[in-house]
This record gives sequence, C-alpha cells and structure tokens, in this order.
Amino acid sequence: MEIKEIVKERYGQAALRVVLRGTTGGSSCCGASASLDGCGVDPITSNLYDADQAGKIPENALLASLGCGNPTALAKLNAGEIVLDLGSGGGIDVLLSARRVGPTGKVYGLDMTDEMLALARENQRKAGLGNVEFLKGEIENIPLPDNSVDVVISNCVINLSADKDRVLRETFRVLKPGGRFAVSDVIVSGEVPEVVRRSMEMWVGCIAGALHDHEYIGKLAKAGFEGIDIEPTRVYNIGDARQFLTGEGIDVDAMAPQVKDKFMSAFIKAFKPSGQTITEGMPWSGVL
Repeated sequence: MEIKEIVKERYGQAALRVVLRGTTGGSSCCGASASLDGCGVDPITSNLYDADQAGKIPENALLASLGCGNPTALAKLNAGEIVLDLGSGGGIDVLLSARRVGPTGKVYGLDMTDEMLALARENQRKAGLGNVEFLKGEIENIPLPDNSVDVVISNCVINLSADKDRVLRETFRVLKPGGRFAVSDVIVSGEVPEVVRRSMEMWVGCIAGALHDHEYIGKLAKAGFEGIDIEPTRVYNIGDARQFLTGEGIDVDAMAPQVKDKFMSAFIKAFKPSGQTITEGMPWSGVL
C-alpha cells in the first residue's frame, strides 16, 4: 500500500473515532504507538493549544487535532488576509485562523480524507464561521489559483508527503508575491537509523517522513522561497523516543538512545519574493 493510502486510512479512522466516541482520551493518533482502538498520550501532539484557544472552537476540533505544533499562535495573520491550511484535518487551525483574519478575510482548509472533511465542516457549523471553506484535494496538487493566498500554514502534514518538493512548489505557486509560508512540522537533526525510516507506521506517525533541517531549507530555497528560518519548538527526549518506538517490533532499549534529541517539532518560516508571480498553474476559474 502506498504511503498516501496509509495516511488517508489512518486519519480517516481518527476522524471516525472522534465522531463515534466523542473523545479520544485527550490524545491524538500521530504517534507510532497509536492503534485502531485508541491512542495513548502522544508527546508530539499533546498540550499544543492553551485554554483560551480551546475555548474558541468546538471540542471535536481539538480532539481531532493530529498536529505537532501550533502555527496559529506563531504565524502573524492580519485582518482581511486569505489563509490556506494544508492538511486541515478536523479544522482546528482553520477555525482559529478564521477568527484572526476576521469577516473580511478567508481561510481555506485542504484535506484528502472524506471523514476529516465531514468532521471539519460540522465543526465549522458549530463555530458559526462563514469565512471558511474546506476543499477536498491533495497538498501535492492544491486546487486554488496561482498567486491567490497571503499565508500558507500547516501542522505536521508536509512531512507525511512522499513528494515534498512538489508540495513546496505548489505552495509557492498559490502564494501571492510577498506571501508567507508559516508551518509547524517535525524535522530531524543528525543521523537516524534506517530501520526508523523504513517503518510505514512511523511515517504515518509523523516521524519517518521528517526531513533533516538542512534538507528542508534546501527544498524551500529550490522552490523559490527566501527568508527561510527554522525555530525548534519542542525537542523530544529519550522517554519520548521510547514511546515512538514501542510496538514497532524494534529493540527499544537499543534504539531509543540513537534517536534521543534527533527529532523535534519546529516552526518553519519563509516568504515568496514580492517581485515574483507564478502563472504556470491550471486555469482555475470561479474558485475565489
């Protein structure tokens, strides 16, 4: 099974758990130890949103959050701006962003999973926000016109793509000149054992697909971005590493020290130069 299908299946099941059970036990399914029956406390996805933010959105939007950071707290969003959230899931970052850009702005959420889209639209209805639109599609093929978005955010999704170069090219295409890239993602610093990279479950769990920090910078630059900056927001310790590896058929005691402090969540910023426009995309019409 391809990585994309594994991701779609896992995140679809995560959305159904929220809908059918009304709770995930306060955790998400980003971590490798997540099972189809429920999830343990995940060191990547826990404690990302404060009480004030949680109080502004439906509970199910928070319960369905599978991210590794909080881009809405770190990204500068202005009233009237158009924002795109790549891999919007249950809609938590879309809904929080929509309140920040106000009624004159708009936020698009893009997701490929029907179950997540259904959950996100229901969360939008409960939140009563009209400046939001959820789109079905893949982050490698963004269904928006060229030069149409002020800010692109994402929360631990780009690392799940098997074609990150295409994702970044597409992101650059839809951003307006001067537009900003402001995402949370998992990155790697240092060498990681190949056995970790080979695990599909850990890819879905936000680990194996992570880029090295220098690779991320290089890919952003290749796509045309400037002003690239990576700010670590959470470095995972040996206890976290043990939790990632448990249940993967890996010798945890032998492997955990080798991945200690190698993985981290980071806030990654860049911008599209103001003098550039991209006109090579599809002739979209009537989307905006």
